[in-house]
Amino acid sequence: MNTSTVADQPEGKGFFGQPPGLSTLFFTEMWERFSYYGMRAILALYLYTTVAEGGLGIDESIALPLVLTYGSAVYLTGVAGGWLADRMLGSQRAIFYGGVLIMLGHVCMAIPGGLAALGAGLVLIVLGTGLLKPNVSNVVGGLYSKEDTRRDAGFSIFYTGINIGAFISQILTPTLQTNIGFHWGFGAAAVGMALGLVQYALGRGRLGAAGRQPVNPLPADSRGPVLARIALIAAVLALVLVGAGALWGILGVVNTVTGIAIILPLAYFIVMFRSQQVTKMERDRLLAYIPLFLATAVFFMLFEQQAATLVAVTDFQTDTSVFGYEFPVGWFQSINPLAIIILAPLFAVMWTKLGNRQPSTPVKFVGGLVFVGIAFLWVVFSSLFTNDEGLLNPFMIGFVFVLLTIGELMLSPVGLSATTKLAPQAFSSQTMGLYFLAPALGQAVAAQLVKLYSDAHQNLYFGGVGLMTIVLGGVLLLLAPWIKRYMRGVL
Repeated sequence: MNTSTVADQPEGKGFFGQPPGLSTLFFTEMWERFSYYGMRAILALYLYTTVAEGGLGIDESIALPLVLTYGSAVYLTGVAGGWLADRMLGSQRAIFYGGVLIMLGHVCMAIPGGLAALGAGLVLIVLGTGLLKPNVSNVVGGLYSKEDTRRDAGFSIFYTGINIGAFISQILTPTLQTNIGFHWGFGAAAVGMALGLVQYALGRGRLGAAGRQPVNPLPADSRGPVLARIALIAAVLALVLVGAGALWGILGVVNTVTGIAIILPLAYFIVMFRSQQVTKMERDRLLAYIPLFLATAVFFMLFEQQAATLVAVTDFQTDTSVFGYEFPVGWFQSINPLAIIILAPLFAVMWTKLGNRQPSTPVKFVGGLVFVGIAFLWVVFSSLFTNDEGLLNPFMIGFVFVLLTIGELMLSPVGLSATTKLAPQAFSSQTMGLYFLAPALGQAVAAQLVKLYSDAHQNLYFGGVGLMTIVLGGVLLLLAPWIKRYMRGVL
């Protein structure tokens, strides 16, 4: 993590007795997630809705894998963003530049330009998120020492900010989409990111030294050759993706991104294990991190289907009226952030009260896998409760998102915290980028898995995936003592 310590931070307190810089990062991430989740709430609908109704009219069997592939690509760029922060920009500047790219991406999507505007917007958002997302989390970690018991509570509070933004946007953008049009929803996402940039610029002084400078800067005489190699790699990747799209269409791009999502984390673990800058203790901690990384990937393989298969379930098979009021389909996705807003402070208090008596990090990950598996099984259980028209009960389906939330709070903020604690010093931001390769891998695999989904085999799909995940949670529980031993004192 960053070389700054608590002593390097401005004096005073932020939220709930946390460092003052947490408030700046809380609101920056709140607005960034407002833009991201607001757009994502209506993206699948925009892709498969007919042109006559304002969408692009893409077949559902292609639209759902494409949404998951976009989500994977968003996280794949995290390693590059972390590297740029560690070696050239520093995390603070990377956050700002990333926010600018994200805002421009949403502006493109707000312009009715068909596939061209959509493609340009998604590419800019992917690149911007790669700069912003891993680095804002890394700076949060830089506000604490590794021995600070407030760390997990601080990440839970930070996570609440993410979900305040997500909740507001996933109410607002589906409402705009339903009543005015898709592009008004995309425009709201652009405005949200602009507000986040203004807030970050005004509150940046509260961050102190955390992320201000690169932790492992490139020597000045090697910057030119290194940047040339980076540009070459980026050009090759772009040509591969364009070529895959030209030869095999959208599914060719989906399959190519899946391959990259599998190869990249494997290569990056090898690079870190072989680096002479990594000590023996840090190498042991990296070894312990591997099963946690894989568990995170499995978790997100299920969790991110909120924007894919669960959109199809709620759009085509669920009653979307309550007490006579017809509500937008996208509102279902707002249940998850609302539940986090309610439950995250309770989790933060619980971890703080338990202190050193709280479950170990691997056991928390087990809880995350079990609950996300139960959520998929609940979809099957919900099929027993249909109305006279054969539509699923909205309250039963809504509870799926609550179960996903409980699993998320067991695993995701704890995963962020564990990553900052287990990261080798020389790879601090890059290890946070590596963490975000886990949801990239999970969504890339889900983009392949979702091809097995159909209305006719819905219960088999959700039941099989849910049971498999619970079994994997059991395997992780058996490995927990070994993982804890190799974490070398990190809780």
